[in-house]
Amino acid sequence: MGFLNVIVAAFAGFAFGALWYGLLSGPWMAAANVPTNAKGQPANASTPVPYVLSFVCILIVAGMMRHIFALSAIDTLGEGLVAGFGIGAFFISPWIVLNNGYAMRPMKLSLIDSGYATFGCTIVGLVLTLF
Repeated sequence: MGFLNVIVAAFAGFAFGALWYGLLSGPWMAAANVPTNAKGQPANASTPVPYVLSFVCILIVAGMMRHIFALSAIDTLGEGLVAGFGIGAFFISPWIVLNNGYAMRPMKLSLIDSGYATFGCTIVGLVLTLF
């Protein structure tokens, strides 16, 4: 599992996020109270900053997952799938729910964002064990 593997895994997680939030954009924008432009798109849709920042963050997560996998000898597809799911569902998602709870944001937002964290990490874990 090398650096190239981490980049490919991060790209897979990012691509899944595009699909996830593409399908759930309406409910997500409503739950997150995202300001929109006249076309109903997020007001910051024309800037690449959120997308670049998103990829960098996913790259950091994929890199740390690779490190954890190496230390734990996780090297099969099944192990990567289960470990990725566990990281998303039991590490990242509870923090999302915690933060959104204190901010008094809708549970729908926590479910959408936690769903992405769980399945995105599952995909990253799977890709990390492909090579």
